Amino acid sequence: VLSSLPLQVMLYFNVYYFPVWCLAEGIMLHLKYHLLPWHYQFLLVTAFLILSLAEGFRLYLGYLGNLQEK
Repeated sequence: VLSSLPLQVMLYFNVYYFPVWCLAEGIMLHLKYHLLPWHYQFLLVTAFLILSLAEGFRLYLGYLGNLQEK
């Protein structure tokens, strides 16, 4: 089993950039939430939660599989 150096580099930096992205998206969501209709509010919060959970899970699996070279 070989590990990929470009993937390791991207995962390493993405682990640090993900919280910044999550914070920025959360602040933008908070600022525009009350200006949107209720169905857009629901869709925006749902998409934000799904993307955040999927990205966190992807980073976790990438860290276990490639950065620790298992």
